[in-house]
Amino acid sequence: MNNHTSPMHHDHAQHSMNHENNKTEHHHDKHAGHHLADFRKRFIVSSIITIPVLALSPMIQAWLGFRLAFQGSSYLLAALATFIFIYGGKPFLKGLYHEVKDNAIGMMTLIGVAITVSWAYSLATTLGLEGNDFYWEMATLIDIMLIGHYFEMKSVMGASNSLEMLVNMMPDTAHQIKDSKERDVSVDELEKDDILRIKPGEKIPVDGIITKGESHIDESMLTGESKPIKKEKGQKVIGGSINSNGSLQIKVLNVGKDNYLNQMVSMVEEAQKTKSKTQNFADRAAKILTFVALGAGFLTLAIWMLLGYPFVFALERMVTVMVICCPHALGLAVPLVVAISTSVSAQNGFLIRNRTAFENARLITTVIFDKTGTLTKGSHELQDIHVLNSQYTNQELLRLASGIEQHSEHYIAKGMMKKAKELNIDIPSSESFNSMPGKGIEGNVENKHIEVVGPNYLKEKNIEVPEDSSNYVGTVIYIIINQKVAGYFTFFDQIRESSLEAIQILKKDGIHNLLLTGDNEKVAKEVSATLKMDDYLANVLPHDKLQKVKELQQKGEFVAMTGDGVNDAPALAQANVGIAVGSGTDVAAETADIILVDSDPKDIANVILFGKATYRKMIQNLWWAAGYNIITIPLAAGILYHWGILLNPAVGAVLMSLSTIVVAINAQLLKKELS
Repeated sequence: MNNHTSPMHHDHAQHSMNHENNKTEHHHDKHAGHHLADFRKRFIVSSIITIPVLALSPMIQAWLGFRLAFQGSSYLLAALATFIFIYGGKPFLKGLYHEVKDNAIGMMTLIGVAITVSWAYSLATTLGLEGNDFYWEMATLIDIMLIGHYFEMKSVMGASNSLEMLVNMMPDTAHQIKDSKERDVSVDELEKDDILRIKPGEKIPVDGIITKGESHIDESMLTGESKPIKKEKGQKVIGGSINSNGSLQIKVLNVGKDNYLNQMVSMVEEAQKTKSKTQNFADRAAKILTFVALGAGFLTLAIWMLLGYPFVFALERMVTVMVICCPHALGLAVPLVVAISTSVSAQNGFLIRNRTAFENARLITTVIFDKTGTLTKGSHELQDIHVLNSQYTNQELLRLASGIEQHSEHYIAKGMMKKAKELNIDIPSSESFNSMPGKGIEGNVENKHIEVVGPNYLKEKNIEVPEDSSNYVGTVIYIIINQKVAGYFTFFDQIRESSLEAIQILKKDGIHNLLLTGDNEKVAKEVSATLKMDDYLANVLPHDKLQKVKELQQKGEFVAMTGDGVNDAPALAQANVGIAVGSGTDVAAETADIILVDSDPKDIANVILFGKATYRKMIQNLWWAAGYNIITIPLAAGILYHWGILLNPAVGAVLMSLSTIVVAINAQLLKKELS
């Protein structure tokens, strides 16, 4: 029997911290929106002014075979190009300043240097330096960089905002019932324990417990569960889910930031903000590439000049190398995949709390399943009551056991309490309640010492296990009254429909699976055989689970542990990837790396496949972003000049932006892969 403790909850400090983060994040979102509009405006203005710059440029005129020159036309060209440099180039020049100031040289430094060098050189030619200007290259480079930046920010924001949209879609008003009267109030005014009416077809405004009525609830937007779920009195409903056909009354559980949906958003935002190892690698690569660009640029200038070529030619090569090198695609490669994978995962009911663990899902070799509540429904219907002491009746044993079980959150307790209510048993009060993790619970009821325990406790105390109880395939719980076994209860737990499919997906992927349970050998063997699992371990206490994870790790296995977070916390923390399975608001098992909102075992297999797809996408993007530089830098430097192949700055800028767009599109394809 698993330990009778309630699921772990967030601690208050964490809540207030998340709330603060939320506020900062919303503030940040407004900023991001402002920057987005700013880039769009700068792009439009700069592009319009680029048209006369192109028309006045001698090189463009020569290409297109027309002539446009008048007194002062070269100065007008310089003035228009200078406006584009200052107005359109401002974000990049500002970025260059901050990067150099903070000793964090990166992409902005590259763009800033490239446009400054090309503008300064061109201005010098206008004022009398021998050589051709390339104002038009600088102008088109700035235009392309602005639009590239705009799309980059838009796609990152789009991925992050999908969850924000869910929150914004929450109803503003609720039908509150007070003193038998119904009135519409603002959701902000609601308090815990208020009673609300939810009409058919309405969205549920807050987390609550049904007090009256029954209905089918559509939670697909929150948990990814496509089928509406039947809910009745005593069951929880999540704010943001949709009430289908019935009229409900609910008692408010959580309001504001404690609402499940808000917790989900702040968790996802945290995950998007945390940097994984892959992301750190991308940052390092971007920095290295910046130094490569600057080094290669100056080296190109020096080599061409040493070979006796004109300064203008050497300078153009240098600028082209610097433009080509801009690792924008690299900067976008990982963050965009992160943003998309976390929001798509959340919409599928996976909350990622540890990004590195999620990416490491590709390395998993063994998945350990906790049986109850994961592979089985964890409902534990009370099947039978067996009396071993003739002074008690079935009902009396249930009444005494319920006296202490009423203090427990455990599924066994829920099964017992449900049966006691069905039989209209008056539940007595109890004293000295004590939980014995992995063994059972005890307390005093009507001056009798009652222990409700599993078979492990009987073994430990050398109490003989009643013969007939050991043949039962299911969970057996004993009641001991004043140190004597008075009887036992048998519980039946159904295997989930999707458990077999989950095991098959893992096997197909070459991942071993192992069942761990506190139940007896017979139960473990039957569940394992039904699901065609690789192996099982029965009668396992919570600390044994931790030990088992360690043993497998010592053998070189990369272990994922799945559990309901109630008694699996140590093993979840020890595993390479800890996956907590649990529905509704009890989702926040602090020790897990990934939380599955729904209790569907198929989601465990899907999480691993999601992790693999995400990592694959990141690596593809990193290769695309950096690999393109490997080819284009030598071309820009002029290595094939003698064969007539030369990249100019504008073509360089186009190629650079193309690589950014390819990376953005590739990241967006992840949505299709994960759907």
